[in-house]
Amino acid sequence: MQQLGGEESLVPQPRGSLPKAGAIGLATMVMTAIFVLEPESFFRHVAAAILILTVGPSLHGGFLLIEECLHHATTRYRGGRLGQMVTACVGVYTLLGVGLAALLFGLTEPQPWRDQWSMVVLACGLYPLLRTLGVLVPSEVEVSEICEERKMNVAHGLAWSFHLGYLNLVLPQLEGSIAEFRASHTAGPFETRGSRKLLILLPLNANIAHKLEDEDTNICFYDNLPNTEIDRAGVRGRVYKHSVYSLLDENRQAHHCVVEYATPLLTLYKMSQESSAGFGERDRREQVLLFYRTLQDILDRSLECRNRYRLILLNDEHEDDPHFLSKAILKNLDQQEKEEFYVLPVNPQPEVDHPLIPPATICIDDMHQIEPMSSVPSLMISHDMPRTLREPDILSPYGGTGLRR
Repeated sequence: MQQLGGEESLVPQPRGSLPKAGAIGLATMVMTAIFVLEPESFFRHVAAAILILTVGPSLHGGFLLIEECLHHATTRYRGGRLGQMVTACVGVYTLLGVGLAALLFGLTEPQPWRDQWSMVVLACGLYPLLRTLGVLVPSEVEVSEICEERKMNVAHGLAWSFHLGYLNLVLPQLEGSIAEFRASHTAGPFETRGSRKLLILLPLNANIAHKLEDEDTNICFYDNLPNTEIDRAGVRGRVYKHSVYSLLDENRQAHHCVVEYATPLLTLYKMSQESSAGFGERDRREQVLLFYRTLQDILDRSLECRNRYRLILLNDEHEDDPHFLSKAILKNLDQQEKEEFYVLPVNPQPEVDHPLIPPATICIDDMHQIEPMSSVPSLMISHDMPRTLREPDILSPYGGTGLRR
């Protein structure tokens, strides 16, 4: 395992609109060609094509509707709401497609088109069969896109649970816990700003060790931060804690930081070990990456957690280095020190009502005196007569005229 140099190379990005643009372009080209070749029957052809593509799904949805009404009306739809069952089985856009085809037929003049009617009837009979046999089911990419758009992935729920049930509670208290920890330890841990954040490790294989020192001998447990007690879900004073670890670099110099694994990844790993979960290794890796992306998006929008955490994605393709984990963490700490800047808060001075007293004059010599800058604004008035920037020419000692400087 090693830290990724650029997480964007592995983390999947949201899918774009290229398939939609291609579909719109192809449909525009085909419809334009039909309109040029057969303008008198253009609407008839369009209506027949829409009807062939929508009646089949409508019939298949009708079969699904019968199943829902007979066996799942009270358990899945809260008392058998017919409107919800129809939209869930057939779909609003499918019904709109059928209505659009009927409207186009009504706006065109009647023409003999027995071949088209036979195609519509044949499509109505074959579509439910092909859909039931799995020929016309959505592809894996389509299913994945639907799950991502509707936030239905396992990773999405785990990320929100990790944020709302843990990070959103402990991260606002982290700065105070570290300050209390530093006050009680004379060794001076957390000497760098980057080490004062919670470092969250996310290995791609989701295989998490319960003790970091078991993964790397350059890591050893140092101490625990003071416990954070929060009343939660009926439990009075539920305890949350963080562990401080000491990491040795190449020069055997110790660095301290608060680091832990993302606990929800244990759920993904255990699911991949259970055959009944239907969750393979490929699915696990994809969900880990989606968990990382979703959690990063959530924390970026959280004002309570901002600048108090650091997500470290670990690659599991190279495990030949016995000190991969300590190097990954130290590299991240060094990166924070070089790339992040700390801005001191501005503490406004309280306003004090007092007379304007000129500050004491500091005398350097007989010819030069300076006064310290005052925070109280003052008006300076000169009694000299105004003069132009360029004065009249005077005679030069070398003849001619010159300018007084």
